[in-house]
Formats: sequence, structure tokens, C-alpha cells
Amino acid sequence: MSEFEPQTVLIVGAGSGLSASVARRFAREGMHVSLAARNTAKLNDLCAEIGGEAYECDASDAQQVDVLFANLTRDKGAPDVVVYNPSARVRGPVGDLDPEDVRRALMVTAYGGFLVAQQASRHMVNNGAGVILFTGASASVKGYARSAPFAMGKFALRGLAQSMARELQPKGIHVAHVNIDGGIADPSRPERQPPADRPDSMLDPDAIAETYLHLVRQHRSAWTFELEVRPWLESF
Repeated sequence: MSEFEPQTVLIVGAGSGLSASVARRFAREGMHVSLAARNTAKLNDLCAEIGGEAYECDASDAQQVDVLFANLTRDKGAPDVVVYNPSARVRGPVGDLDPEDVRRALMVTAYGGFLVAQQASRHMVNNGAGVILFTGASASVKGYARSAPFAMGKFALRGLAQSMARELQPKGIHVAHVNIDGGIADPSRPERQPPADRPDSMLDPDAIAETYLHLVRQHRSAWTFELEVRPWLESF
């Protein structure tokens, strides 16, 4: 068990999938969880369930991120743990991609990660402790055909995590990148359910949440910078 006992958590890019599972798991540990998303109405039920609150924020907008942290610090104090979960996908042949769509995808997936992590790190360095977790994907390490913008964004986010880990871990800030290597099941979306004959072919978001909690609880003598989670049926 780490000597660091987090009390407050901020999850950026919250929704009904992985981030909801992470929010519920952290809340069960007695942490106060705040959520941030562009559309906060979708978070009403989750906030009521976990006793948290939602803040409207476009993570790719520097001013909105500044306001998010100012409001959160005023209301609940600076977060001890920050999870960056947003990403944006644009698919298609490279020659057919709309440049503005690609720019927007990169702003959400990578630049927003920088903005949120920058704000988080400023507070955490002052406190001498904290955890910043980045949600990655298979595309963080492998670019797929017709998916260049997603690979660009996730590669950049992973590079950000590596750089921040080397800079901030000596200052007591645990930075970790989680490669989600496979599809995540979502009980609220029929199209995101594993087939009946392969029930374990998709990642269980509650199981991933346990991994996030493990990272937060790690002792600083054995911090993990990066790990991959994948279904046992997923090919490497």
C-alpha cells in the first residue's frame, strides 16, 4: 500500500463506458469523484449514483480547462488523481481525410491531454504527490490502415505520458499510460456487446477499472509507467 492516500479524483471525458466504471470503483474506495465532459446532462444519473458532480468542459479548449480546474479547486480542492479519457476517431483513406476533421481529432486526443495534465501537474507538484493516468489504445503503439488520425493522436498522447513521467515522477507525481488493446464492452450499447459464443472477447470495463485503481495504489518504490490490458482471446 502506498503512503499516498488520494481523496479527490477528476475524470475528464466521462461517459457511460470505461470512465463510468472507473468513477464507480474509485467512489467505492471512498474517493470523491468529479466528472468533466462537453455534455454533462448524460452524467446526471452517474453523479447521483456516486455522489459526484459534473463540470462542462471541452478539453481541447485551454480557457475551458483553466476554468474547470479553477472551479474544481474552489468546490472540492485540487484533484489528487486525474484520468484523461477523451479521444476522437476519424476514419478513411489518407487522401480523402478532411484536414479540419483531423485537426479536431488531434486537439481532442492529444492537445487536450496536454492541457489537462499541465493544470493537474501544477497543483500536484505544489502538493508533492498525485497521479495522472492517460487512457491509450492499440493505436498508441501501432498505426492501422485508414485510421491515421487516431494513431497520430494516441502516439502523441503516449509521448506526452513518457515525457511527463520522466519529469514529474522524481517530484512525487505518478504518471502512467494504459494501453487498452481491444474493444471495450458497454452494457448500455447493444453494438458494444461480445458475441454469445465468445463472452470474453471484449474487455470488461469494470476489470479495467480495477487496473486503474491498482496504479493509483502502487507504492512509489515500484511505480508502473505503462501497461497493456487485453482480452485473453485478443491477438497480439
